[in-house]
Amino acid sequence: MIVSLENVMQYLLENPVIGGFIGSLIAGSATGLGAVPVFFVKKVPQKIIDVLLGFSAGIMLAASFFSLIIPSLETGGIVQTIIGVVLGFLLIHLVNEYVPHEHIIKGVEGATALRLKRIWLFTIAMAVHNFPEGLAVGVGFASEDPSEALAITTAIGVQNMPEGLAVALALISTLHYSTMFSFLVALATGLVEPIAGVLGALVINVFKELLPYLMSFAGGAMLYIVSNEMIPESHRLGHEKYASFGFIMGFIIMMIFDNLFTF
Repeated sequence: MIVSLENVMQYLLENPVIGGFIGSLIAGSATGLGAVPVFFVKKVPQKIIDVLLGFSAGIMLAASFFSLIIPSLETGGIVQTIIGVVLGFLLIHLVNEYVPHEHIIKGVEGATALRLKRIWLFTIAMAVHNFPEGLAVGVGFASEDPSEALAITTAIGVQNMPEGLAVALALISTLHYSTMFSFLVALATGLVEPIAGVLGALVINVFKELLPYLMSFAGGAMLYIVSNEMIPESHRLGHEKYASFGFIMGFIIMMIFDNLFTF
């Protein structure tokens, strides 16, 4: 019996909670895959890191529009989409303001951040990034659109790879952790995505009328991360021109993904 990708996707869409878990687990695990080079290269030029961060930002921005916000407009309407975008944007803003965390370049943020060890601050920052990504994958499978589900899963996985590398390198160079420990932390930061993926698919599976709200919610959350975190991170050290080229390449690749996976 030959099992095709179409058959697999059909099964996962018919069982969206399983699909959301598997899809977001694959996408989240890509952070570990992206961190593999630290076993062979201990230092990567900051210019390259900024290009990769710009690349991730481009994919995330395109995914938020083409795979989440536009489908939300089509399935719900302008009011539902605006509500979802605003709520997602505001939630990540509040988390960013009040939950202690540390960015690779921007440094420590959030209330009473210095009371936690820096390893936890890095981990929390990546968890905040990865939660809406996992949510987007779960919602993609719950939408019953195989093209959107596969495009989002692939795009999130691809953009997680440079993030995983950046985190591992930061832990090695800034906090002087071992290569293996830094790799495991980078891998672990992506494991919040399956939790969010299952949550998103489960909510939509029970309350299907919330689909446009949750789609745009994930899109709004991702927009905040791109605008407030990823672009400033990639532009902070004077490599904004290179980061912008990475950004447009990521945006184009996500457009290709969105049109490539058709069933």
